[in-house]
Amino acid sequence: MTETPRTRVTRPATAPAGTPQVRPATEGWTQKKDAEGRPLLQFASPKRGKPPVHLADLTPAERIEKVKELGLPGFRAKQLATHYFTHYTSDPAAMTDLPAAQREELIAGMLPPLLTEVRRLETDRGDTIKFLWRLHDGALVESVLMRYPGRITLCVSSQAGCGMNCPFCATGQAGLTRNMSTAEIIEQIVRANRVIADGGLGDPRRVGHEGERVTNIVFMGMGEPLANYKRVLDAVRIMVAPQPEGLGMSARGITVSTVGLVPAIRKLADEDIPVTFALSLHAPDDELRDELIPVNSRWKVDEALDAAREYFEKTGRRVSIEYALIKDMNDHPWRADLLADKLNARGRGWVHVNPIPLNPTPGSIWTASERDVQDEFVRRLNDAGIPTTLRDTRGKEIDGACGQLVATTEDEAAAAAMG
Repeated sequence: MTETPRTRVTRPATAPAGTPQVRPATEGWTQKKDAEGRPLLQFASPKRGKPPVHLADLTPAERIEKVKELGLPGFRAKQLATHYFTHYTSDPAAMTDLPAAQREELIAGMLPPLLTEVRRLETDRGDTIKFLWRLHDGALVESVLMRYPGRITLCVSSQAGCGMNCPFCATGQAGLTRNMSTAEIIEQIVRANRVIADGGLGDPRRVGHEGERVTNIVFMGMGEPLANYKRVLDAVRIMVAPQPEGLGMSARGITVSTVGLVPAIRKLADEDIPVTFALSLHAPDDELRDELIPVNSRWKVDEALDAAREYFEKTGRRVSIEYALIKDMNDHPWRADLLADKLNARGRGWVHVNPIPLNPTPGSIWTASERDVQDEFVRRLNDAGIPTTLRDTRGKEIDGACGQLVATTEDEAAAAAMG
């Protein structure tokens, strides 16, 4: 990579008068620390029982072999895949093209249950649904389905819990339970597509058209996607594989996010899958980001931005910078200027910034910036030539917005009651 000249930017020693600096601090929970007193980072998944092997965990060739092991001809694998990836069903009663005598055994072996729906919450308008799922081992995860004009987006989880330990994110409070399997990731989409087909996101005959399905995926649910790299990438490959081998989605409609695992960002750039890449930055200066995003102790702001720029150079795909605007913490005008300078120092036209107001909690230090402050932050970035769009905060009334996905004590009780 050719070195890009950097604009030297210095941060003021103190914030200007009238703009206090609130420091990040956990509220209502204790952040896990390592032996040196630093926030604990969990990159490896704890050892737990693996979920059953599912059709979506296998390549097309492996599916054929598995079907043969179950005593049926290989062509039955494609029939199963058609039901699952095209009709979004695992229901034996819907698979009348399979031999009745062996249908139950075949489906049990190829399409074992992976997600049990514990709870479904909807917004009043019915355009956002949050699902709480129980995995085979009792772990709980959430996904959020959202209808927008012209598209339907699903926010998927890639891990049960999260090991990145960011103090403002509800998901990270309990740490990492385990990585999700490829099929568990895919099943969230298949189940969402079934809900859409059944009219659960508004009757498709009234609000859209027959055959509606999820068009966009954002890996912004529970977990750090690039810490579960192989399974996430295997899931992406199934998403983009043509039906019935996969879900037949466009890679350009899939967004993979990270808090800044630099080696994995570089690896993603070499995959030759043109997904949208999103870097959750939240602060342009290491002093604050060290506290907001503990992984910044491993890979600093400039390293993460360099890797993001390399992603653009290798893929031609514009990078998204996610930035949660938090009142008096990271929303200062000088931080908008610093962010713009750092992005422009790496060239023009390669990046888009998505500020999003943090979901407010009354009386908390973690609350959304004032509207005029948000507007000023966005204006400064746009004036500096950085395309910037304030993002919609969908689902906050059902705790389904960014940073709010967490399995509560109430959720755990509901899951336990199901047996």
